[in-house]
Amino acid sequence: MSARSRLTQERLLYLISPIGLLLLWQLLLMAGFGDRRFIPAPSDIAFRFWDMIVSGELWTHVAVTLYRVLVGFLLGVVPGVAVGLLMAMFRPVRIFFDPLIASLFPIPKIALMPLLLLAFGFGDASKVALVAIAVFFPVIINTYSGASNIEKIYWDVARNYGASQAVMFRRIVFFGALPMIFAGLRIALAVSFIVLVAAEFVATKAGIGYLIWNSWELLQVDVMFVGIVTVGILGLIATVILQEIERKVIPWKAE
Repeated sequence: MSARSRLTQERLLYLISPIGLLLLWQLLLMAGFGDRRFIPAPSDIAFRFWDMIVSGELWTHVAVTLYRVLVGFLLGVVPGVAVGLLMAMFRPVRIFFDPLIASLFPIPKIALMPLLLLAFGFGDASKVALVAIAVFFPVIINTYSGASNIEKIYWDVARNYGASQAVMFRRIVFFGALPMIFAGLRIALAVSFIVLVAAEFVATKAGIGYLIWNSWELLQVDVMFVGIVTVGILGLIATVILQEIERKVIPWKAE
């Protein structure tokens, strides 16, 4: 089997579980299990989904949420990777950041929302800051774990050949930590959607979280499910894109 056909097969297998779940959901409701007024069938959700796409209402909420996720994700990832790599290279940096991470990481990030609203107001800045904070911790922990577990022989060889700290940072530490960095990015991506949608429940007038909460208050259950399904679709698409980037950046892992 060629590499291309194997990749196509893997992508098809990737879609089986969500499609199978939707079919099971539809069949159970058609068989009389559950009340479609409170648990709409996938077909009902699909019709509402299409109506909201045609009207443009869904695109507005999706655009707002994606903007907040993307900006917050980037603002959290860049310093998280940099600090994680520096912690692996320099002991004083690790000693400085270790207690901060240990004390701040367990705090539920959504609990910081009132403070961020006081600092940044009810606009996009407070939601972006919340996403950045939530993303920072899994990225820094995974980056440090990946860089600190690089085999000692690579460090010794680089030193024997007179590699500078900058060269070691780029060639040894960064590339050696890449698999764990991408693992942290996948976790951070899911976390970013979780905290943002939760924040949009109460602190905004646009976004998928607002759509879900507002439809619940109005008892528009099908619209609420559209919002929930949309979050899942966006998460799936973002994860697939991240996996493709990982495949290109570190092909030796795939091999």
